[in-house]
Amino acid sequence: MFVRRWGVVCAVVVACGAAPVVADAAEPLDYVALGDSAAAGPLIPGPDPNLACLRSTRNYPRVTADALGARLTDATCSGAEIEDFTGRQHGFLPPQFDALSAATDLVTVTIGGNDVDLVGAAVSCLNAFPEPFGKSCADEFTQDGRDELSSRIAGIEGDLDAALTGITDRAPNAKVVVAGYGTYIRPGGCYPKEPIWARDADYVQSSVDELSDLLRDRAAAHGAEFVDIGAVSEGHDVCAAPQDKYLEGVLPTSVAAPLHPNARGMAAFGRAIAESVREGAARTPADDAA
Repeated sequence: MFVRRWGVVCAVVVACGAAPVVADAAEPLDYVALGDSAAAGPLIPGPDPNLACLRSTRNYPRVTADALGARLTDATCSGAEIEDFTGRQHGFLPPQFDALSAATDLVTVTIGGNDVDLVGAAVSCLNAFPEPFGKSCADEFTQDGRDELSSRIAGIEGDLDAALTGITDRAPNAKVVVAGYGTYIRPGGCYPKEPIWARDADYVQSSVDELSDLLRDRAAAHGAEFVDIGAVSEGHDVCAAPQDKYLEGVLPTSVAAPLHPNARGMAAFGRAIAESVREGAARTPADDAA
């Protein structure tokens, strides 16, 4: 179904590529967005009527949908964990998987950060004073020869596999795109602008990258596309000038949740995902075999 509809989409533009994509008004792509706050966009202006999810109408799913001319069902929700795909988040919200069906043409998903509590880990790394006045979260998380965050990340592999299988079971005709997490902080950090010691900044970002690597690996194993948001956000981390940031730090300089993407970041991520979808649709079987 996705290939058929994409053919309609391509027919109304000069070429499938960098040109803006406008879906046929009679049959737009049916797009479902799943995931957590990295997709939902908490506190970014333009709140979705579903206030329980702190979802913005300027998040990357909306940017992607607008770029592709798709009909969006946005099931993303701040605080979501993998279990909320099949269970009721907050006890009353419907499972995110309820949005999927055989009519779904495109699914995007960003998930796992809350399952391993990356934001909580990052907050625990904050230090008001420079070394040695405080304690290193990297030391705390890696004591006794065991990396706590790495173990948490490895521990969700099976849940990710089950989630991706669940998507294809419920939306068998859909193209699935998995988006990773961003480059939140550059090597060495930027203390004291962001109050995290250099080695702790490197540890936190390496953990984010490890989670994204797992998402990439599991996407490949399930025949899904992967979009590297880390690469898209390099140079646009929390240490960047306010006008260049895609991700906000402890004290945001634009309207967005701390340690989350801002509207500028969501726009860039949505464009990158839309471009990945276009490129994937334009590929031929010969391209994939090459």
